[in-house]
Amino acid sequence: MKGNYQTFYKDAIQNKQGYVTKDGSWAAVPMMGSKTKLQIIHNGEFIHVARNYDFAVSYIKKQIKNERSKPS
Repeated sequence: MKGNYQTFYKDAIQNKQGYVTKDGSWAAVPMMGSKTKLQIIHNGEFIHVARNYDFAVSYIKKQIKNERSKPS
């Protein structure tokens, strides 16, 4: 899918129930059995567990920044 994935998940992002990057390569989805924890997914692989929405978004943004700063 081409486009902005954030428009599709707009309600979840506004309610801090989940997060996805515009290109869809990173996502934070709620964990079963937890009211606050989110699991971080990158390109279909489980990467990390964040304790809440704010930490999840922060983690994803840091990882994207690190990916961009690495020499190819």
